[in-house]
Amino acid sequence: MQQVLSLFQGESLAARVLRSASWLMMGYGGSQALRLAANLVMTRLLFPEAFGLMALVSVVITGLALFSDMGIGPSIAQSKRGDDPDFLDTAWSVQVARGFALWGMTLLLAWPVSQFYEAPELLWYLPIAGIALVINGFDPIRVETAHRHLLVGRLTALELLSQAIGIGAMVLLAWWTQSVLALVLGSVLQAAAFLLAVHLGLPGRRSQFRWEAKALKELLHFGKWIFLSTAFWFLTSQGDRAILGKFVPLDVLGIYNIGFFLASFPMALGHAVNQRLMIPVYRDKPAHAAPEYRRKQRQLRAGLSAMILTILLAMAWLGPWLVDLLYDARYSYAGPMVVLIALAMVPAVITMTYDQAALAAGDSRSFFVFTAARALAQTGLFLAGVILFGLTGGIAALALAMVLAYPVMIWLATKHHVWDPMHDLLFTGLAATVGLSAIWWHWGRLAEMINAVG
Repeated sequence: MQQVLSLFQGESLAARVLRSASWLMMGYGGSQALRLAANLVMTRLLFPEAFGLMALVSVVITGLALFSDMGIGPSIAQSKRGDDPDFLDTAWSVQVARGFALWGMTLLLAWPVSQFYEAPELLWYLPIAGIALVINGFDPIRVETAHRHLLVGRLTALELLSQAIGIGAMVLLAWWTQSVLALVLGSVLQAAAFLLAVHLGLPGRRSQFRWEAKALKELLHFGKWIFLSTAFWFLTSQGDRAILGKFVPLDVLGIYNIGFFLASFPMALGHAVNQRLMIPVYRDKPAHAAPEYRRKQRQLRAGLSAMILTILLAMAWLGPWLVDLLYDARYSYAGPMVVLIALAMVPAVITMTYDQAALAAGDSRSFFVFTAARALAQTGLFLAGVILFGLTGGIAALALAMVLAYPVMIWLATKHHVWDPMHDLLFTGLAATVGLSAIWWHWGRLAEMINAVG
């Protein structure tokens, strides 16, 4: 035990990686536990259509955030000026200005979006939800500095605290109003709680307004490809709900959203750990510099894939039982949806560590090429799948899109000396065996859901 604990001690890259990974996983686990608890309470206070409406609000708010992302976090993580006060203050100033611009966009989009989805409530809900974007803009830039140096323990605790405050307020509002407005205001209150918590509880230099031309030029040069990449990432992460909102009733969209929440949390955990962990690893120990660095990266990749795939495949096996245990009969079809969605995410989990090597090297262009290829494949296939085969066809498209984008991923990974074909082959074989067994085991529930909602 003492030998294991010694690996977490000191300021070496390996020790900081282990500590940060542990904090990120604990933080994400705690966050998901809070979200699940809130979800269970809210499904009893509200109705399935409410979650469908909130899914549409989230699509628009997330879309605005992603379509305007300048990659400030990755820029600070990889830049040689990542600790320079002038660079950091310029980044914060850009972040603040962006927050106000995004809120203005919610005002402009509220009416056309409410007309497109035939949901008049969105005319008011979108501008209210957009206030969170303004608040997020004022988040101290020392949040990104903590991630740059893999010092995330206190930050994780503050994130959980603010989430608990936001969820508590949301539940009270839902009990009082019995309205979707509680879900909308909950996100705004959580953003405010996080801003206050990090201002008071996270040590470090306070940000100031500054516009340094050199820093702004570097941010824009790196961020132009991140901007395009995150615009396409919107299609990958939110395109399914944006499309389903037009083709299925709000109650079915709400049930899908709950199924997606349960099935996708392992993938989201992997994405959070990968995004914050792998850039420093690739940056400080590039694979092409020494065989030892490549070997350690392969070990880290294999460990991360094994952990996330184990949880994801467990969700595929346990999803229907979990839904039956936690939710009432109105949400029963979310169970078989969990099976299909979890299996559809397997290809993305197997390949998820490669793209961060491009960002660590400052190659945001290659990152964009892969993101765009995957997003276009997924959006086109999902739309075609829903039109031709219903909801089930759309879910299958999530997996097929990653398979079609795999050659582009190989190109990116090879370019940065990180492709590990044996890793991909081994985990694909294991996941296929376990995944097909889960489909066979739950076939009765899957057939019932397919016949009912498509």
